[in-house]
Amino acid sequence: MSIQYRVVVGKKDERVEGRDGAEVVIAVPIDIASLDGFDAAVEYMRGNVKATGHTGLLLDVLKSGAATTAISRLASQP
Repeated sequence: MSIQYRVVVGKKDERVEGRDGAEVVIAVPIDIASLDGFDAAVEYMRGNVKATGHTGLLLDVLKSGAATTAISRLASQP
């Protein structure tokens, strides 16, 4: 299972965790990822989190909370 998380700070400015060519790529704007109480699953359903790749794997990662943890960590980096 390989997942790449991308927090978009600005045009051509992203914070990335995970390898290129991952089975799932999850991207979210920094302003959404920095919200108090950010939940990747909720924001995915609202259309604020974009993802490409294997849908089953994506849903597993969203359900487990791993996506929320990784994205929140990337968003909090200076």
